[in-house]
Amino acid sequence: MRPPPIRSILRSLDKNVILSGITTMQDVLREQTAARRFQSWLMGLFSALALLLAAVGVYGVMHYFVTQRIPEIGVRMALGACGKDIVSLFMRRAMRFAGAGLAVGLVLALWSASLIKRMLFGVTNTDPLTFLGALSLLILVALSATYFPARRATKVDPMVALRYE
Repeated sequence: MRPPPIRSILRSLDKNVILSGITTMQDVLREQTAARRFQSWLMGLFSALALLLAAVGVYGVMHYFVTQRIPEIGVRMALGACGKDIVSLFMRRAMRFAGAGLAVGLVLALWSASLIKRMLFGVTNTDPLTFLGALSLLILVALSATYFPARRATKVDPMVALRYE
């Protein structure tokens, strides 16, 4: 590796000068921001884990909810309801719960935004685009976690569902 230009310039001026601790500004900046980058990485990791837990939780609750209503689904399908009707029934129900959770979460997020203000660079702690992105992601997760149990409910044979109870 070639020595930095400053090192060779100083050596040419005085061969006896002791050079130590010479580093680039990029290295200084990297060292100064290492703790913040690690904190941000940890926050991202824990956020991803929280999102995964939320998705698994919503899926589990909706699966239980669908399983409890199998006889009703059988009656609805025997009376002519199509799969789309069954899916939309459960999706509407889940979105009511998700909407309530998102409203409470939004209020808590706005309240606690001042706690992370020091860790943000380039955005405010109440950045509307960030909140909109987070809400959109959570709605997408709730829709996805609800769709699969609801779709599975449409595969139920009405006669089997009526005997289920």
